[in-house]
Amino acid sequence: MNKYIPNPIDTEGIKLPKELEPLIEEMSKNVHEVWSKTRIEQGWTYGKERNDELKQHPCLIPYEELSEDEKTFDRNTSIGTLKLIMKLGFRISKE
Repeated sequence: MNKYIPNPIDTEGIKLPKELEPLIEEMSKNVHEVWSKTRIEQGWTYGKERNDELKQHPCLIPYEELSEDEKTFDRNTSIGTLKLIMKLGFRISKE
């Protein structure tokens, strides 16, 4: 029986500045690229439907070709990471 209970740091009250929106999209694309690279290195290939046995996945396509639902998954990862950085007291600035 799994007794693991996830306990992420609460970032609910963190508001991201509007100027980070382009960063969120670039991070989201990179999140997808890292995921895709890892899957391909593990022997996965593109397939119209996900098939774990054959290691096929429909999201092994460029980020720009993903559905908005799939892009939202990557954006939420990026937003969560940025909120955590801010919650921990770090600041993000462009040079």
